[in-house]
Amino acid sequence: MPPVSGTPPVDPFAPARLGPLRLRNRLIKCATFEGMTPEALVTDDLIEFHREHAAGGVAISTVAYCAISPEGRTDRHQIWLREAAAPGLRRLTGAIHDEGALAAAQLGHAGAVANSTSNGAKALGPGAIPAPMGMSLTHKIGLDEIPALRTRFAEAARLAVDSGFDAIEVHCGHNYLLSSFLSPLLNHRRDAYGGSLVNRARLAREVLESVREAVGSGVAVWAKLNMYDGVGRPGPGRGPKPWRGFNVDEACEVARLFEADGHLDAIEPTAGSSLLNPMYLFHGAAPRASFARAFHGPMRAGLQIGGPFFLKAYPYRDAYLLPLARELRAATALPVILLGGVTDRASMDLALAEGFDFVAMGRALLREPDLPRRIAADPATASKCVHCNECMPTIYSHTRCPIRTGELPDPVA
Repeated sequence: MPPVSGTPPVDPFAPARLGPLRLRNRLIKCATFEGMTPEALVTDDLIEFHREHAAGGVAISTVAYCAISPEGRTDRHQIWLREAAAPGLRRLTGAIHDEGALAAAQLGHAGAVANSTSNGAKALGPGAIPAPMGMSLTHKIGLDEIPALRTRFAEAARLAVDSGFDAIEVHCGHNYLLSSFLSPLLNHRRDAYGGSLVNRARLAREVLESVREAVGSGVAVWAKLNMYDGVGRPGPGRGPKPWRGFNVDEACEVARLFEADGHLDAIEPTAGSSLLNPMYLFHGAAPRASFARAFHGPMRAGLQIGGPFFLKAYPYRDAYLLPLARELRAATALPVILLGGVTDRASMDLALAEGFDFVAMGRALLREPDLPRRIAADPATASKCVHCNECMPTIYSHTRCPIRTGELPDPVA
């Protein structure tokens, strides 16, 4: 809830509750795809990655991107939740717990962002829309296929909890499958899952219901919800509906629907589109050359030619998603997790002073996994992340900060 005037400031490092969970502080390691599952199974590298972040002081470490099914992966090297993955997942959650943190699994289906060629299965969408990673069109999900999709989300959530995860994040952002149904630009259906906002939100709401039913009340569940796809204008007067994506006004309405349904413990607002405008989520430099080098064939050529149009640069500032998130914060009584440019004690305090309940950190932790512990010890500690975004192309070859590993020079050394 927004703060009441005159209330004392909230300490980001004090214990807090998220749904049924007791957290050691209000800091969450957000889901940043790790690129460490070449056989679509947990590896020692993935375990060490999250163990290090848990030891660094966050309350929750979120494992990205746990696909619910084989065709829901961005490529075949991405983990998907099935019985064969459970032993590794138990080792992973055990390592996080041993460091005093809790473990969250980010559940999702990549939709049109999936690589159908790599996965050997058609990508899915609200209709036949371009799926560039597989150089194909998505398969339009039929009404008769939706119950099975809900079941896959529920089964994946149950497997995650049985494997030791304390929380589930359902991905409703970045124009992955659930987000693509929300988008008026991508969803042109004329049935109960398209048209009005209530209809476009129907699939996400049904999935959240299925997930909650599967995991029960002892697990925290939150949704990562887009506020703006990065297409058209984010504020009022966005132009004709067919030419814009999902926006913050609609996000506020969806947040209210989610709240009324009663299946969530929190919302994590996000922005941008892995399909249409990925850099809007990150802000800072756009490493176009590095992205092109991470691909081969037509994708490399396409990024070399179209990089300036697809990978746009947005100026970085601390708490850069706050102006949009502030609107969503005011729209719902659900706890809200602020993501985007939280790198120091000042941005943490700002978020909590504005009524956000938790903060999520990403790139700054890639550079310094122990940053939370150091900020707790010395509030004047500054992050060494320079927002170059050179970490982003590394998701295809072990996610890392190339400055930390010495692959790139440190511009502030």
